[in-house]
Amino acid sequence: MSILQTLDKQYINGEWRDGLGAKTLQDINPYNGEIIAEFKMANLEDIDAAYKAAANAKKEWDEVNAYTKSRMLERAVRYIEEHEEEIIQIIIRELGGTRLKAFFEIGLVKDIIREAATFPVRMEGKILPSPVDGKENRLYRIPAGVVGVISPFNFPFYLSMKSVAPALGAGNGVVLKPHEHTPITGGTLIAKIFEEVGLPKGLINVVVTDIAEIGDGFVSHPIPRILSFTGSSQVGSHIAQVAAKHFKKAILELGGNSALIVLEDADLQYAVNAAVFSRFTHQGQICMSANRVLVHQDVYDKFLDLYVEKVSGLKVGDPNDPDTVIGPLINQRQVANLMATIDEAIREGAVPALKGEVKGNVVEPIVLTGVTTDMSIASKELFGPAVCIMSFASEEEAIRMANETPFGLSGAIHTRDLERGAQMAKRIETGMIHINDGTINDEPIVAFGGEKHSGLGRLNGQWSLEEFTTLKWISVQHKKRQFPY
Repeated sequence: MSILQTLDKQYINGEWRDGLGAKTLQDINPYNGEIIAEFKMANLEDIDAAYKAAANAKKEWDEVNAYTKSRMLERAVRYIEEHEEEIIQIIIRELGGTRLKAFFEIGLVKDIIREAATFPVRMEGKILPSPVDGKENRLYRIPAGVVGVISPFNFPFYLSMKSVAPALGAGNGVVLKPHEHTPITGGTLIAKIFEEVGLPKGLINVVVTDIAEIGDGFVSHPIPRILSFTGSSQVGSHIAQVAAKHFKKAILELGGNSALIVLEDADLQYAVNAAVFSRFTHQGQICMSANRVLVHQDVYDKFLDLYVEKVSGLKVGDPNDPDTVIGPLINQRQVANLMATIDEAIREGAVPALKGEVKGNVVEPIVLTGVTTDMSIASKELFGPAVCIMSFASEEEAIRMANETPFGLSGAIHTRDLERGAQMAKRIETGMIHINDGTINDEPIVAFGGEKHSGLGRLNGQWSLEEFTTLKWISVQHKKRQFPY
């Protein structure tokens, strides 16, 4: 039996069962409309059960030897490798990812689990001196407790695992709420993996639910100490406010409007390749995608010709075809939102250098020129295969244009003068920026996160370990101290 046929349930306290909610969710293939699975959705009672299970199992996890914890997480990587083709098919069918995208995403997942597997043996403390005679100060790094994770639909396997695996490695219990369009890839598949490697029952729980039924219940529940959310800036702002009201920490990985800057001395064909990859990977449904390509006026025309030529050759359609680069958007709402933004930009004066057709959820590439910074499209996140190619006259203008957005997630600069690029990069208001590379980068030991409306906090490596733990001060008075009264 395929893994896919066994993952249509809630996973709460180590049991696969239907949710107690009133609604049924149909999990639909965005390319052909096939119903992949149906879920009886979870309600507030299920969420309460999941959080209580995580809190109880965390106590059992506390007693497991650190090296044993590491080995269990390492087994998760082996399980993924043994079932890789099945997981690829899930990614293709559930979210319309191409085979190339599936390989890319699975590689990221394995890397982040390998890093998280080192966390149990990195829970280091300190002995610190004291101004009080005879006192020993011990500082312990301990798990935060229970972590609630909310993941998006675009890279659901990775963006769920990016918080789940480090949270587990740092000793926490976890409750995961995947996006309703990717409940398997972003949710129950992960539960299955950790069930197979033998984690204590209840340590990880997955609830597939509907915000219309649960409201803020997932965030405001009294048990979780940390909420890790990946998604839109609008929703992230709301989650941060609810979390703060209930004295919880929110880790937010939010939207982007990244600029890829091409200076006049850049290797143009290489810059074109990087810019196309940065925009059209997974149909542009990536927060780090290059929405705007800013090109020096001296090389603008040549760059545009090369760019349109390359984009015109990208294969569009069935994500199961290994040659396909651009598959479907996740649903009709995303298609409608994208096309409304494009139409508005054209009314404001943008000129299409390339404007493909819309066939169901598949949008052929759109390349807009004539875009200026005062147009609404220049400041928005484009979650689809559309891009703005804009011209600039100087470094100062390029920096100003790159910063004229409420977002600050990623970026890239192309130049043959590497130090020139690095100095420019320091002036761009973004959490990450790459010289002579694409805007889409994520590595397991490098701090990942955004500025401005692109998020709060940093993940990966030591930063994930710090985010999912807290510090406890225990002092030991070895000899009696003198009190003032």
